[in-house]
Amino acid sequence: MSNSILSLVLLDNPVTPDMLAVAKAIRARHPELATEGAENGDAQQVQANSPLIRCGNDLVAVMSMPARIPDDPGLWSRASTTWPQAKAAAARHRGHLIVSVLGQNQRPLPAARLTTAVIGALIATMPECCAVVWNGKVARSAELWLDMSSRSFAPYPDYPSSLWVDILPFRSKTGIGAVTMGLSAFAEREIEFETHKLTLPTLINKVDGLASIWLSTGL
Repeated sequence: MSNSILSLVLLDNPVTPDMLAVAKAIRARHPELATEGAENGDAQQVQANSPLIRCGNDLVAVMSMPARIPDDPGLWSRASTTWPQAKAAAARHRGHLIVSVLGQNQRPLPAARLTTAVIGALIATMPECCAVVWNGKVARSAELWLDMSSRSFAPYPDYPSSLWVDILPFRSKTGIGAVTMGLSAFAEREIEFETHKLTLPTLINKVDGLASIWLSTGL
Protein backbone atom coordinates (compact mmCIF):
# COMPACT_ATOMS: atom_id res chain seq x y z
CA MET A 1 0.00 0.00 0.00
CA SER A 2 1.27 3.48 -0.83
CA ASN A 3 1.57 5.89 2.06
CA SER A 4 2.22 8.92 -0.14
CA ILE A 5 1.46 12.22 1.56
CA LEU A 6 0.26 14.92 -0.82
CA SER A 7 0.57 18.53 0.29
CA LEU A 8 -0.50 21.78 -1.33
CA VAL A 9 1.26 25.14 -0.99
CA LEU A 10 -1.19 27.93 -1.80
CA LEU A 11 0.09 30.95 -3.75
CA ASP A 12 -1.29 34.47 -3.94
CA ASN A 13 -0.24 34.45 -7.61
CA PRO A 14 0.70 31.49 -9.85
CA VAL A 15 4.50 31.28 -10.10
CA THR A 16 7.01 28.54 -10.83
CA PRO A 17 9.60 28.02 -8.10
CA ASP A 18 13.32 28.48 -8.74
CA MET A 19 14.39 24.93 -7.91
CA LEU A 20 18.06 25.86 -7.59
CA ALA A 21 17.12 28.45 -4.96
CA VAL A 22 14.91 25.89 -3.21
CA ALA A 23 17.74 23.35 -3.10
CA LYS A 24 20.08 25.99 -1.68
CA ALA A 25 17.51 26.86 0.99
CA ILE A 26 17.15 23.19 1.97
CA ARG A 27 20.92 22.91 2.43
CA ALA A 28 20.99 26.07 4.54
CA ARG A 29 17.99 25.14 6.70
CA HIS A 30 18.77 21.43 7.11
CA PRO A 31 22.50 20.74 6.86
CA GLU A 32 21.90 17.45 8.68
CA LEU A 33 20.05 16.17 5.61
CA ALA A 34 23.35 16.04 3.72
CA THR A 35 24.55 13.28 6.03
CA GLU A 36 21.66 10.96 5.21
CA GLY A 37 22.43 8.97 2.07
CA ALA A 38 24.16 11.86 0.34
CA GLU A 39 25.93 11.17 -2.93
CA ASN A 40 29.06 13.11 -3.86
CA GLY A 41 28.59 15.23 -0.75
CA ASP A 42 25.38 16.86 -2.02
CA ALA A 43 22.05 15.74 -0.61
CA GLN A 44 19.96 18.08 -2.76
CA GLN A 45 20.49 17.69 -6.51
CA VAL A 46 18.39 19.55 -9.06
CA GLN A 47 18.13 18.44 -12.66
CA ALA A 48 17.74 21.14 -15.28
CA ASN A 49 14.12 21.78 -16.32
CA SER A 50 12.85 19.17 -13.87
CA PRO A 51 10.30 19.60 -11.04
CA LEU A 52 12.25 17.08 -8.93
CA ILE A 53 14.70 17.55 -6.08
CA ARG A 54 16.84 14.65 -4.89
CA CYS A 55 17.26 14.68 -1.12
CA GLY A 56 19.59 11.90 -0.05
CA ASN A 57 18.09 8.75 -1.54
CA ASP A 58 14.64 10.25 -2.11
CA LEU A 59 13.05 12.27 -4.88
CA VAL A 60 10.57 15.03 -4.06
CA ALA A 61 8.24 16.33 -6.76
CA VAL A 62 7.14 19.98 -6.82
CA MET A 63 4.49 20.66 -9.45
CA SER A 64 3.25 24.17 -10.17
CA MET A 65 -0.48 24.56 -10.84
CA PRO A 66 -1.87 27.92 -12.09
CA ALA A 67 -5.27 27.39 -10.48
CA ARG A 68 -7.08 27.51 -7.15
CA ILE A 69 -7.58 24.33 -5.14
CA PRO A 70 -11.19 23.07 -4.76
CA ASP A 71 -13.20 24.80 -2.07
CA ASP A 72 -13.43 22.98 1.27
CA PRO A 73 -15.38 25.11 3.79
CA GLY A 74 -14.87 22.57 6.57
CA LEU A 75 -11.10 22.65 6.19
CA TRP A 76 -10.92 26.43 6.44
CA SER A 77 -13.43 26.60 9.29
CA ARG A 78 -11.23 24.23 11.30
CA ALA A 79 -8.13 26.23 10.43
CA SER A 80 -9.72 29.54 11.44
CA THR A 81 -10.12 28.39 15.07
CA THR A 82 -6.37 28.97 15.54
CA TRP A 83 -5.64 31.10 12.44
CA PRO A 84 -8.23 33.89 12.02
CA GLN A 85 -6.97 34.84 8.55
CA ALA A 86 -7.39 31.31 7.16
CA LYS A 87 -10.54 31.92 5.13
CA ALA A 88 -9.13 35.14 3.67
CA ALA A 89 -5.97 33.32 2.53
CA ALA A 90 -8.06 30.59 0.94
CA ALA A 91 -10.25 33.14 -0.85
CA ARG A 92 -7.40 35.15 -2.33
CA HIS A 93 -5.03 32.43 -3.56
CA ARG A 94 -4.76 32.01 -7.33
CA GLY A 95 -2.31 29.14 -7.71
CA HIS A 96 -0.71 26.28 -5.81
CA LEU A 97 2.18 23.84 -5.69
CA ILE A 98 1.77 20.09 -5.23
CA VAL A 99 4.55 18.59 -3.12
CA SER A 100 5.10 14.87 -2.55
CA VAL A 101 7.88 12.36 -1.94
CA LEU A 102 7.95 9.88 -4.82
CA GLY A 103 7.92 6.12 -4.41
CA GLN A 104 5.62 3.35 -3.24
CA ASN A 105 5.28 2.27 0.39
CA GLN A 106 6.99 5.32 1.83
CA ARG A 107 7.20 5.24 5.62
CA PRO A 108 4.88 8.04 6.79
CA LEU A 109 7.10 9.81 9.34
CA PRO A 110 10.28 10.04 7.19
CA ALA A 111 8.16 11.13 4.21
CA ALA A 112 6.44 13.77 6.35
CA ARG A 113 9.77 15.09 7.62
CA LEU A 114 11.21 15.39 4.11
CA THR A 115 8.05 16.92 2.64
CA THR A 116 7.96 19.45 5.48
CA ALA A 117 11.58 20.43 4.91
CA VAL A 118 10.98 21.00 1.18
CA ILE A 119 7.82 23.03 1.83
CA GLY A 120 9.72 25.19 4.33
CA ALA A 121 12.37 25.88 1.69
CA LEU A 122 9.71 26.75 -0.88
CA ILE A 123 8.16 29.27 1.51
CA ALA A 124 11.59 30.71 2.35
CA THR A 125 12.24 31.43 -1.34
CA MET A 126 8.73 32.37 -2.51
CA PRO A 127 6.98 35.38 -0.95
CA GLU A 128 3.81 34.39 -2.86
CA CYS A 129 3.18 31.46 -0.48
CA CYS A 130 0.20 32.14 1.78
CA ALA A 131 -0.90 28.77 3.20
CA VAL A 132 -0.23 25.04 3.26
CA VAL A 133 -2.83 22.28 3.14
CA TRP A 134 -1.35 19.09 4.56
CA ASN A 135 -2.72 15.87 3.03
CA GLY A 136 -6.14 17.46 2.55
CA LYS A 137 -6.77 17.54 6.31
CA VAL A 138 -4.88 20.39 7.99
CA ALA A 139 -4.45 24.01 6.84
CA ARG A 140 -1.87 26.33 8.37
CA SER A 141 -0.36 29.72 7.53
CA ALA A 142 2.83 30.02 5.51
CA GLU A 143 4.38 31.97 8.40
CA LEU A 144 3.76 29.14 10.86
CA TRP A 145 5.11 26.62 8.36
CA LEU A 146 8.27 28.65 7.79
CA ASP A 147 8.93 28.69 11.53
CA MET A 148 7.96 25.13 12.48
CA SER A 149 9.44 23.42 9.42
CA SER A 150 12.88 24.23 10.82
CA ARG A 151 12.15 21.30 13.19
CA SER A 152 11.46 18.86 10.35
CA PHE A 153 14.14 16.44 11.57
CA ALA A 154 13.88 17.09 15.30
CA PRO A 155 13.89 13.94 17.47
CA TYR A 156 10.85 12.64 19.36
CA PRO A 157 8.86 14.31 20.86
CA ASP A 158 9.74 17.60 19.18
CA TYR A 159 8.22 16.86 15.78
CA PRO A 160 6.34 19.77 14.14
CA SER A 161 3.23 17.63 14.62
CA SER A 162 0.76 20.52 14.70
CA LEU A 163 1.51 21.03 10.99
CA TRP A 164 0.38 17.45 10.29
CA VAL A 165 -2.35 16.74 12.84
CA ASP A 166 -5.28 18.88 13.97
CA ILE A 167 -6.63 18.49 17.51
CA LEU A 168 -10.27 19.57 17.63
CA PRO A 169 -11.97 20.10 21.02
CA PHE A 170 -15.67 19.41 21.57
CA ARG A 171 -18.24 19.30 24.34
CA SER A 172 -19.79 15.97 25.31
CA LYS A 173 -22.76 15.10 27.52
CA THR A 174 -20.49 14.47 30.48
CA GLY A 175 -17.69 16.97 29.90
CA ILE A 176 -15.26 17.84 27.14
CA GLY A 177 -13.28 15.95 24.55
CA ALA A 178 -10.93 16.25 21.63
CA VAL A 179 -10.52 14.37 18.37
CA THR A 180 -7.55 14.33 16.00
CA MET A 181 -7.65 14.79 12.24
CA GLY A 182 -4.70 13.76 10.12
CA LEU A 183 -3.17 11.15 12.42
CA SER A 184 -4.62 8.29 10.35
CA ALA A 185 -2.03 8.97 7.64
CA PHE A 186 0.61 7.84 10.13
CA ALA A 187 -1.20 5.27 12.30
CA GLU A 188 -4.33 4.34 10.31
CA ARG A 189 -6.52 5.66 13.12
CA GLU A 190 -7.50 8.87 14.91
CA ILE A 191 -7.74 9.62 18.63
CA GLU A 192 -11.00 10.54 20.35
CA PHE A 193 -10.57 11.40 24.02
CA GLU A 194 -13.35 12.40 26.43
CA THR A 195 -13.08 13.45 30.06
CA HIS A 196 -15.10 15.02 32.84
CA LYS A 197 -12.08 15.63 35.09
CA LEU A 198 -9.37 17.36 33.04
CA THR A 199 -9.17 20.99 31.99
CA LEU A 200 -9.14 21.72 28.26
CA PRO A 201 -5.40 22.63 28.14
CA THR A 202 -4.50 19.41 29.99
CA LEU A 203 -6.73 17.40 27.67
CA ILE A 204 -5.12 18.92 24.57
CA ASN A 205 -1.63 18.21 25.97
CA LYS A 206 -2.54 14.58 26.61
CA VAL A 207 -3.94 14.08 23.12
CA ASP A 208 -0.91 15.83 21.63
CA GLY A 209 1.38 13.51 23.59
CA LEU A 210 -0.50 10.42 22.41
CA ALA A 211 -0.40 11.67 18.83
CA SER A 212 3.38 12.17 19.04
CA ILE A 213 3.82 8.59 20.22
CA TRP A 214 1.74 7.24 17.34
CA LEU A 215 3.60 9.45 14.86
CA SER A 216 6.77 7.76 16.03
CA THR A 217 5.53 4.17 16.26
CA GLY A 218 2.86 4.03 13.55
CA LEU A 219 0.18 1.37 13.73
